[in-house]
This record gives sequence, structure tokens and C-alpha cells, in this order.
Amino acid sequence: MMSRKWLLVFILIFQELTAFSQQVVHGFVVDAQSRVPLGFAAIRVNRTGEFIMSDASGQFLVWTKFGDTVSVTVTHIGYQPATIVLGKGRPGLVRLLPGNTDLRSVTIQSSASPLYSTHLLGALDLNMRPARSAQDLLRLVPGLFIAQHQGGGKAEQIFLRGFDCDHGTDVNISVDGMPVNMVSHAHGQGYADLHFLIPEILSGFDWGKGPYYTSKGDLNTAGFVAYHTMDMLDRNFVKVEGGQFTTGRIVGALNLLGDLDRDLGRSFYVAGEALYSNGGPFEMPEHFTRFNLFGKFISPISLKTKLSLSLSTLSSQWRASGEIPNRALSEGYISSRFGVLDSAQGGFTSRTNAILQLNTNLGKDVTWENMAFYSHYEFSLITNFTFYYYFPISGDEFRQHDIRNMAGYRSTITKTQVTDHARFHTEAGMGIRTDFINPLELDHTERGAILGQLQYGMVRESNLYGYAEETIQSGPWLINAGVRYDYLHFYYNSLAIDSFATKIYSGLDPYAGKAIICPKLNVEYTFGPSFQLYLKSGKGFHSNDARVVIANQGFEILPACYGADLGLNWKPFSKLFVNTAIWYLYLQQEFTFGQDLINQPGGPVQPSGKTRRMGVDLSLRYQLTDWLYAWVNMNIADPRFIDSITGHRYLPLAPTFTSTGGLQVKFPGGWNGGISYRYLHNRAANSTYSLAALGYWVTDLNMNYTRKNYEIGMSIENLFNVTWNESQYEYISRLKYETAPVDEVSYTPGVPFFGKLKFTIFF
Repeated sequence: MMSRKWLLVFILIFQELTAFSQQVVHGFVVDAQSRVPLGFAAIRVNRTGEFIMSDASGQFLVWTKFGDTVSVTVTHIGYQPATIVLGKGRPGLVRLLPGNTDLRSVTIQSSASPLYSTHLLGALDLNMRPARSAQDLLRLVPGLFIAQHQGGGKAEQIFLRGFDCDHGTDVNISVDGMPVNMVSHAHGQGYADLHFLIPEILSGFDWGKGPYYTSKGDLNTAGFVAYHTMDMLDRNFVKVEGGQFTTGRIVGALNLLGDLDRDLGRSFYVAGEALYSNGGPFEMPEHFTRFNLFGKFISPISLKTKLSLSLSTLSSQWRASGEIPNRALSEGYISSRFGVLDSAQGGFTSRTNAILQLNTNLGKDVTWENMAFYSHYEFSLITNFTFYYYFPISGDEFRQHDIRNMAGYRSTITKTQVTDHARFHTEAGMGIRTDFINPLELDHTERGAILGQLQYGMVRESNLYGYAEETIQSGPWLINAGVRYDYLHFYYNSLAIDSFATKIYSGLDPYAGKAIICPKLNVEYTFGPSFQLYLKSGKGFHSNDARVVIANQGFEILPACYGADLGLNWKPFSKLFVNTAIWYLYLQQEFTFGQDLINQPGGPVQPSGKTRRMGVDLSLRYQLTDWLYAWVNMNIADPRFIDSITGHRYLPLAPTFTSTGGLQVKFPGGWNGGISYRYLHNRAANSTYSLAALGYWVTDLNMNYTRKNYEIGMSIENLFNVTWNESQYEYISRLKYETAPVDEVSYTPGVPFFGKLKFTIFF
């Protein structure tokens, strides 16, 4: 008995001595030129062959014997590999030089984030296909399609994973942590106008499909997209673009501090953009203008704290030809598919943003991030979808008007712990967002003049949230579990006099609120550097418009979404990367265009029903040679109402099959570019599929000659000049001389062959 006690004591002492003889060596990966941290870099411990990964801030931890050094080789997409020895007081800073994208150096591995596989795809694509327009920003996400249907200044309509997301109802979009989506917007719930982001200052983006991410809240059902602007500008530039249809654009960015400040971790740069276009081949010139200004300042304010401040402003206005009923051309109401039925359509929008961030290292591998933002926003849009259906004499033209101030704060704490058997990454956060909207307005107009108010009121909407998640890596396993709490409070005060809204809101309580709890669980198993299986699961939600919430007296304020993905990452050989998943999503309440979003003269109606979606996603990236890169995405979805009567279960405009792909070249001598396609299959335009939204196949081409100090390039949209429709909707409309309304599809024609040239100077 005594010998067993001494044996137990010996074992405990041995474990303590072993632990004492171990040490955690810190490393930090940065861009050698800009000093910007490089997240999700692959680190190979050369002695053991173990692979680890830097976190989103570029930090990584290696467990080794006390007093020993450790040799690691660090790789990152778009950079040259580097080998460095850490430990014994050696600096843990790994500086990577830019290089060519090489799929052979990409390894599949477990990371501290369930976003690794999508980040990997995004990094590959952004390095090979840089975003060159505001539209490119969203098209970088595999399977995401967009459509513009009311002039170039309006937010794009978004399609993803079997969703017609309208302008953002089911996609959570952010820039540097600031929400882009506008809740209870005059034109639709979750309206996300991304045009204030200048593509050339994009440093990276993260994205994910499904409601599986603890840090993402409202509107994260189909997925999310998070963009990051450059912290430090690697070089100054001025770019001039010009092309058909009287289109011109000038954009530039300038460092305001020198190399000495950069060495001290300080940066200040400004960027600007001006754009003008007559709007393509439309018979009525669009006169589309957009002006952007952006500035970002970063500086350490102590040994452990870094401050970041960014300011931006957007101003844009345009005219629009609007949607055209199919019969308008065949019956001679317009002379071409690029004609116009109501020439008063168009809009104006502006948004000014301020984002303040403080990142603090609290020691013991704990970081604390605080972020506050403010936006002032204005929007005014005149549209006419139904012509003389609601108002046979004066017409159905109406104006949507929205002026708001939006402010928010988020605080996040993360901690990383490493043992010789496991890695633990803990994250907890809380925050609040408040929108003050006055007025939120829908007016009946004629040639732009207001005839009367259909809706007029003010909104206060707040979202208080908190979340926590734990990620555990042990051997080939990664388990990420989290839970999120959201409370939303709504207030809508209807101020309309003598309109349909007066009757709807009379006597109703203008306040409503509800909380929702969303658990998430993600599991990965990595078989080696070439194969990984993963399972993602979770609950999310999308909030309803405050006007609908109050009109329905709080009924289904926060309809939930439940989903699961089973997928894999695979490198069958060194130059091919495969990502695929089968998935399922269930929604308690679907939001469909013009029905739940209360943006039509008909006003609020009963919410849509329950829906389910299932599908398959497939993405392939293949490096044929050192200079030739191929990519393809295929996305299949089966979206259906599940509580509608037989024959009425199709989801209007929901995509069922989409595909994008292309070839990219990057020659050593400076030539680079590619050819790409977009394919959207025919889909139902109404719940019975008696009306169809026609699909399309569009091919684009771009080619550039890039040198150290300049770049010359050209791009062609719709290379083969196919006839296609960019947006399509079912409307019951009545044209001016018709005796009865007609239920059919209206469309906005897609751009024909459109060529542009550009010239950029770097200095």
C-alpha cells in the first residue's frame, strides 16, 4: 500500500517536472512590405512534421522543450515560403515576401476557426482574381449571384444557396466589423449597399454559408460575407478607366506617412473614387454618378494597444428605366428591350461611416478588441413596377425614402492555450446596434411629384447580443461549439394621415421585443495534409421589418433557421483542391419579395410560410501549370415551401442551379488576366412555376500587362454579346391603355458587349 502511494507521488512529480520543462514559443506572421498581419498562414514544425496555423491576427503558438529552439517553415497563399528558427530569445516575427499563388504549397489542416476552408478558397480566388469593381466584391463568394435592376446606384439583388435574398435579407454583410445591412429599410429588410467600399483597397474577405458562425447574428441564414480593408497601403496608385456607353472612372490611394512611421507600426492613407456612366444601352441615359472618399489611420498608442480609425463617405445618384413587362415590347409600348415606360424613375443615396477599433494584448495569450461605429445614411428611390394597376388614373409610381443614424459597439475577448496534447481557443463577445430612422416613408408620386403619403413614420430598432465559443484541437480532431443570445427591440410610430397605413396601425402597441438563443456546433477531422471531413450545424435567424412586426403585433418577430453541412476538403494531387458539401436548411418563415417587406402600395400582408432547402456545393481549383489556373463552382439547390397547398410550393426566383468558372493566366513577364463565365438556370417566377425567370450564360474577359510602376489593361463584359435578363419578377401590372391587368414577368435587360480600358500608375 505504501509503495503505491510513493509511486503515485513519483508520477505526479514527474508530470510537473515534464510540464515545467516545456515552453510555448510565440510567432507572428506579417507581410514583409506592409507589415500587415497574415492570418491563416500554414506553419510546419520541421522537427516533427506537425502542421499548425496562425490565427486571424497572424499569431501562432508552438510547444517545445524548455530552452530549445524550434525550426518552422511558414507558407501563405500569394507569398514566398520562409523558414525561421524560434526560441532562446530569437524574435518570433516571420516576414513573408509576396510571390505567386502555388496550389502545390497549400496544405489541408485543422485550424483555430471553422472558417478555414472558406478562407482558403477566398484567398486563392482573391490572389488570382482581384476584385476590380463593386460587383466583383460579392461575386468572389462561390455560388453568389447578383442582379442590378433599378440603376447602378442601388444595392444589388443577391442570390445564394437557393435564396432570393432580395438586397440582403438572408446574407449578413460587414466591412471591418461594421454592419452593411440596413434593417427595416425603405426598400427591403436587410438592404446592403456595398458601393461605399473601394475594391482596390480590399485586403481580404471571409465568408461562410449557412447559420453556423457564433459571431454572426441577424440575417445570417443563407450565409455571411465579411470584408477587410487594408491596414497599410503597400504602394500609392492612380487608376483611370474608360469604356463604352460614356463610362469613366478614376480611383487613387496615397500614403500620408513615410517608411519610418511604417516601421513603428503607424499608417495613414486616403483613397478616392469618382465614377460616371450613361448606363449602358438604355434609351434613357442613366447619368449614374458615384463619389467615394476613404481614409484609415493606424497607430500603436502603447506597447500593448493599437488604435485604428477609418472614415468613409459615399454619394450617388442615377436615373433608371426600371423593369419592363414582357408584353411591352411585343405589343409596341416600347421600341426596344432597352426602352422605358416611366422616365421619372431613379434615386439618390449617401452614407458616411466612422469606425474606431482598439486592439489590446492583455498578456498570457489574451487579446481584447473593442470596436465602435457610426453611420449617417440617406436614401430616396422612385420606382414604378405595376404602372396603372393600383391607381388607374395617376399611375403606380411611388417613392421610398429613408434617413437614419446607425450606431453600435462590440467588445470581444479571445484566449489561446496550448498544451502538448491540445490547443484551446476561447472567444466571447457582446455588443449593441441601434438604428434611428426618421422618416421611413412610402409616397405615391407622379413624375416625381408627391401626390400623397402611403406610409410615413419613425423607427427605433435595437439589437443587444452576446456570444461565447470554444474551439478545441487535439490530434486530427477540431471541435467548435458556441452559443449566441440576441434581443431585438422594435418601435414604429406611424405618422401617416388618411392612408391605408392609418387604419392598419390605429390602436396598435408601437413597441415589440423578443430574444432568441442560437447554438452552433462544428466538427472537423483531418486525415492528413490532403483530406479533411467536416460537419457544420447551427441555428440562426433573420429579423422582420419593424413595420411588419408592429402590424402583426409581434407575431414571428425573429423566425429561426436551422441547418447542417456535411463536407470535405481534398487534394487528390498537389495541384488540385476540392471543396464540396451536401447541406440542408429549414426556415420558420420565408421572406419573399414585395410581400413580407411592406415596400409595395398594397401594404403589409400575412407572412410567408415555412420552407426547406437542400443541395450540393462543389468548388474546384486546379493549377494546370505555373502560369495557368482553372476554377469552377457548381451549386445545386432544391428550395420549397413545406406548408403550402400542393402545386404552390415553388419559391419565387430562388436559384436551383448556378455555376461560375474560368481560366486565369499569370505570366512571369507581366501579362495576366482571364476568361470567366456565369450560368444561372431557369427558375420559378411564382409559386406554381406557371411563370419562369429565364436563365443565362454570360462570358467575361480581362487582360492586363503589369509592371512595377504601371499597369495597362482591358476588360469585356458579355464577350459574345448574348441577350439576357439581369433581373426578373412576377408582377400584376396594367399598362396605360390596357383595360385589364396582366400577371406576367417583368425584366431588366442585361448589359450587351461592354468594353473598357484602364491605365494605372504605381508610385
